[in-house]
Amino acid sequence: MAPHLRLRPQLRLLLLVLGVALGLGSADPGLGHGAEASDRAEPDPYSILTWHDYSPPSPPPPPPTPEAPAATCADDLHGKGDFSTTCEVSEEVKLDGDIYIAGNGSLVLNSGAAMTCEKPGCVISANLSGEVRLGRGVRVVAGKVSLSATNITIADTVIVNTTGLAGDPPDRTSGVPTGTHGDGGGHGGRGASCYVRDGQTQEDSWGGDAYAWSDLEHPFSYGSKGGSTSVEKDYGGIGGGILWLFATDLLMNGTMLADGGDSSEKGGGGSGGSIFIKAATMHGSGKISASGGNGLAGGGGGRVSINVFSRHDDTQTLVHGGRSSGCPDNAGAAGTLYDAVPKSLDVSNNNMSTQTDTLLLEFPNQPLWTNVNIRNKAKVAVPLLWSRVQVQGQLSLKSGAILSFGLTRYPYSEFELMAEELLMSDSTIKVFGALRMSVKMLLMWNSRMSINGGGAVVGTSLLDASNLIVLKESSVIHSTANLGVRGQGLLNLSGDGDMIEAPRLILSLFYSIRVGPGSILRGPLVNGSNGDVSPKLNCEDESCPVEIIYPPEDCNLNSSLSFTLQVCRVEDIDVWGLVQGTVIHFNRARSVTVHTSGTISATGLGCKSGIGRGRLLSSGLSGGGGHGGKGGNGFVNGSRAEGGTAYGNADLPCELGSGSGNDSTGSSTAGGGIIVLGSWEYSLPSLTVYGTVESDGGSSIDAVTNSSIGPGGGSGGTVLLFVRTMTLAESSVLSSAGGFGRAGSGGGGGGRIHFHWSNIPTGDEYIPVAAIEGSILASGGMSKGPGFPGENGTVTGRACPKGLYGTFCKECPLGTYKNVTGSSKSLCFECPSGELPNRAVYTSVRGGAAETPCPYICVSDRYRMPHCYTALEELIYTFGGPWLFGLLLSGLLILLALVLSVARMKFVGTDELPGPAPTQQGSQIDHSFPFLESLNEVLETNRAEESHGHVHRMYFMGPNTFSEPWHLPHTPPEQITEIVYEDAFNRFVDEINTLAAYQWWEGSVYSILCILAYPLAWSWQQWRRRKKLQRLREFVRSEYDHSCLRSCRSRALYEGLKVTATPDLMLGYLDFFLGGDEKRPDLPPRLRQRFPISLIFGGDGSYMAPFSLHSDSVLTSLLSQAVPSSIWHRLVAGLNAQLRLVRHGNLKVTFLPVLNWLETHANPALAVNGVRVDLAWFQATTLGYCQLGLVVYAVEGEPVTAELDGSPRIKIEQHSVVQDMLADAQLSHSRVKDALMRKRITGGILDSNTLRTLKDRRDLLYPFSLILHNTKPVGHQDLVGLVISILLLADFSLVLLTFLQLYSYSMADVLLVLFVLPLGILSPFPAGINALFSHGPRRSAGLARVYALWNITSLVNVVVALICGFVHYKSSTKAHPSTQPWNLGTDESGWWLFPTGLILLKCIQARLVDWHVGNLEIQDRAVYSNDPSIFWQS
Repeated sequence: MAPHLRLRPQLRLLLLVLGVALGLGSADPGLGHGAEASDRAEPDPYSILTWHDYSPPSPPPPPPTPEAPAATCADDLHGKGDFSTTCEVSEEVKLDGDIYIAGNGSLVLNSGAAMTCEKPGCVISANLSGEVRLGRGVRVVAGKVSLSATNITIADTVIVNTTGLAGDPPDRTSGVPTGTHGDGGGHGGRGASCYVRDGQTQEDSWGGDAYAWSDLEHPFSYGSKGGSTSVEKDYGGIGGGILWLFATDLLMNGTMLADGGDSSEKGGGGSGGSIFIKAATMHGSGKISASGGNGLAGGGGGRVSINVFSRHDDTQTLVHGGRSSGCPDNAGAAGTLYDAVPKSLDVSNNNMSTQTDTLLLEFPNQPLWTNVNIRNKAKVAVPLLWSRVQVQGQLSLKSGAILSFGLTRYPYSEFELMAEELLMSDSTIKVFGALRMSVKMLLMWNSRMSINGGGAVVGTSLLDASNLIVLKESSVIHSTANLGVRGQGLLNLSGDGDMIEAPRLILSLFYSIRVGPGSILRGPLVNGSNGDVSPKLNCEDESCPVEIIYPPEDCNLNSSLSFTLQVCRVEDIDVWGLVQGTVIHFNRARSVTVHTSGTISATGLGCKSGIGRGRLLSSGLSGGGGHGGKGGNGFVNGSRAEGGTAYGNADLPCELGSGSGNDSTGSSTAGGGIIVLGSWEYSLPSLTVYGTVESDGGSSIDAVTNSSIGPGGGSGGTVLLFVRTMTLAESSVLSSAGGFGRAGSGGGGGGRIHFHWSNIPTGDEYIPVAAIEGSILASGGMSKGPGFPGENGTVTGRACPKGLYGTFCKECPLGTYKNVTGSSKSLCFECPSGELPNRAVYTSVRGGAAETPCPYICVSDRYRMPHCYTALEELIYTFGGPWLFGLLLSGLLILLALVLSVARMKFVGTDELPGPAPTQQGSQIDHSFPFLESLNEVLETNRAEESHGHVHRMYFMGPNTFSEPWHLPHTPPEQITEIVYEDAFNRFVDEINTLAAYQWWEGSVYSILCILAYPLAWSWQQWRRRKKLQRLREFVRSEYDHSCLRSCRSRALYEGLKVTATPDLMLGYLDFFLGGDEKRPDLPPRLRQRFPISLIFGGDGSYMAPFSLHSDSVLTSLLSQAVPSSIWHRLVAGLNAQLRLVRHGNLKVTFLPVLNWLETHANPALAVNGVRVDLAWFQATTLGYCQLGLVVYAVEGEPVTAELDGSPRIKIEQHSVVQDMLADAQLSHSRVKDALMRKRITGGILDSNTLRTLKDRRDLLYPFSLILHNTKPVGHQDLVGLVISILLLADFSLVLLTFLQLYSYSMADVLLVLFVLPLGILSPFPAGINALFSHGPRRSAGLARVYALWNITSLVNVVVALICGFVHYKSSTKAHPSTQPWNLGTDESGWWLFPTGLILLKCIQARLVDWHVGNLEIQDRAVYSNDPSIFWQS
């Protein structure tokens, strides 16, 4: 080595400034242990070594750096260049001593070069302004290596090594072990010791102690030497050296070593040294190690500090302890790694098991460290009294790490742990003393926190996590002293094996606590060997602890209170696992839910003795413990042991259950504990149980005994629930049952369960306080032998207010009321039966019935409170009852009818009594029968002169219906063959038939209306008929060119054809005339030439269209040639009066009076004029419809024969009129057979014999014709109108009453009757009013017929109402007979009364309307006289 040169003054100043900048100062006190066995004879009880809590004095500051000569590049390093520019070294340089390099240039060690000084404590120092570059394969070896430059480049395979080359450690430190046990040296972590003193454990023994804690941010101490097993020879490994790197830019791909030196099996390993790296940027993935050396006992790790602002790659950094060959599971303790930029401390033992501690002493206050990471089986201890571990960020324990607070044998300290997060994964925290933890988040994964409180020496431990506490994967918090856990967020014990237990445990201030399946909350601790629990219980005091009923509000754990497990001020508690304790109390919670797998249990955790302890005989036979019920007596072979007595207050229990047996020998059972949910002042709003809440007595089958006779069962404890609402689901259990006795010993008595409901709502605010579907058990325990079971305990509830009864304050049963406070069911008295109306049943009301009368409802919504009347009954009884209501209604109807009659007379006036009708020109008409004469009037046939040009009348075939419209035959009759062209006539007939046919939709509308409302169908048919007639007339009058007529004048003047119809629009005919003033000698034919003449009746014999003979001016003028007009008009009036009585569907019977009338009244008068009429049928259509009418022929002068098709040939001869004509029918027939008829008429004559063959089809409406048909007039028109008015109002009143009755059934019945048929039941009233108040007899008669039609149609609606009433009556599930007198059928049995009344009313109305129509149409009743002379004289 080159000789040392004296430093220049500027170099000495530079080194001094560098030393100050690097903070080279004195070390903080360290800790040490490791005295030899011979040195441990009588320890001083007050010695710091005995108490294991000491602070050695700080080592003195290091001596000033000796002035050393500055090295040169060529002389000292055999390099090229100098330190002012660049010094390159390419060979291995071995130094004999310290070397100091300084300059403004650079130092480059090329590949293969080396710089070594293998003397302990040898220094290689370089302080350059340029760069230091170490090429591949370069080795730098020394006791201390310090490199400072702007840029430092360390290539891969470079080794900078200070391993085992440490100088002397600081004075007054105990890093070097004492004794000859081969212990490891200490520095950042304690050295291991494989020697264990008697009475101690491996954890109590270590080698060299830790030191230089205060310098871990910029370490500068050498590692310590390991111990030796020999006094003569030192086998211990030397400690690690010092390695400093200072640069702006650092590229570090090599290996930096400051490990402790290894030793053989005869010595301990040296402790790791110090490494300090400071740079602005750092690249590379090299290796940094300050680990302890291996040996018989491994050395402790050193200290590494990295102060790099920007790190771009991950560097492997090791500070673990050395391996111990003498105790492989106890390596040296890990050293420390401090990262200055994030201010984090990392302690890692590289997964090497150890029982030796790395000490964490005083934590800095300003600034606080951000994170502390303990991992990879590192074991860290905080041994100081009143020590605080505080970090700004995260405290993390991972991978088998252990963090200990305090000293194992002296758990008297109190510690504080403060951090944002405490994360534990496969790790352990041990606290010897008390712990005050304050974090925001505590997460435990397969970890354990064990707190050894050391009895009553230190206070309660408190774990405060403001946001979250989560235990997973069998994580445990175990405390031997009182423990409080509080927070503001969630406490979650996730699953199997997760547990928090302490002698007294309080959980408070959380928003939610979740005890997952398989997890446990337990207080107190249970000694598994003998079943003892802690704390000890005061079992002989009968007084109730006041805190059970009125707990303190502060939620602080107080050892003087009775609770062993308390949950206070927690919003929601979900129990899926086990909550176990002797005295369990949930106070100021919002909801508690015990799920299917969850259990809250105080079973067997009560007193083993107690007030109700069963008597014990010397044979071991015991009676069962008593509490809520007396304990069962033990009985074996005539020996009898009395069971314990019952004690406590059933209305507010707060006692522990009592045990049985001999607790001194362990052959005993304990009673149940106490479970209290809520408090007197702050009840629990909601308790939901799907699992189990139990405080059963212990059973002797679980007791440890060596005798065949075991103890009796313990008595059940107390379950006291201050709750508002509770749900006990199916399969859930709430139990305070007695335990089982063994081999003849008695069973335990049942405990006590009390529900203290708070603020039980009453009245309309009542809601059930409990929904009970599970089991509530307070039964006595059985005896496994001849012993007796214990008595049942008590299940009680708070005294219920009025209307409620029972343990759960349910509403009194229906039909009872309760007007006193109490819980017994006998307080619910029967309601007075006289206060319940018919059709009413008692109903439950919120809060139950508290007074009489008891609440009731009607059996159906159709009945109205308070008397359960229907709307109809309400109306009836409002007016005094059925009889008075009926009288008032009848009087009102008569009064209204009189008013209507007076109004009708004022409105109608004398229209019903018209004066003489205007006569046709040239005719003399008798006006005695004005309403029948009206049938003579036809539209546009007012001119008498038309009869002079009339040639022939051709009738339309068919009834003018939608199915069979009017149509004309194509062959012209022979009467008009001379005035028409046959081809043109055929074309004319085609056009007429086409126009007369109806469209399909017209018939469809008619069919629909026939089903829905037949009167509307009739009106629709008449309207379409009228439109059809108007269309035919317009066609013939203005559109058709009359081309079928031969007469030019007729074609030119459009006067040869005329279409007309009867007023009922069922019979139409086409008249043929000579045009204008055209004169022909043979035309028109005279009357005698036209015989026989067909006169067809209009109508079809129905009520709306009765048969009638329509005699217009043409026909009257024509017949006046043979018969005087007065005779003919009178005959027509009499005939039409008879035809009104003919009914369709019964023609064979009703036409007989017409035949008789013709023979007795008509033909004798006509015979004087040589004319006769006979009833006949004409023009049968393809559908079978034939028209009925008269055949008029002469009976004097030249005989005329007429062959009537379809009937025998009848000869008609001229003869004198004789008075016995009616009896000489044979003479009439002979006259027909004597002559041939010049014209043929299609049809046949009807007499009494041929009438039987007449086809008369009946349709579906025929039954109504039995009620509704035309009748003879009865007179008394005003009286009939008055009665109709009364019946019309009565009908409408009954309809309204029927609707009220139907509404009492259901609204559907009302709608059904109203719309089947649609509005049919309401239409008769407006139709009747319209008919009564119409002007003119003809209009009144027509509207009266429509009214009658609506009236009879509404019978369908009435029948529907009858059916609805019958169905309702039959479907009633319960009969409610009325106790009232007969009440117009307003009860269910009178369902038929109103519909039946309506049917009768409508039938009576139908008959009166028939009379009314008869009075309107026929005001001269002489037309029905059987005396012909009276008929003809009127």
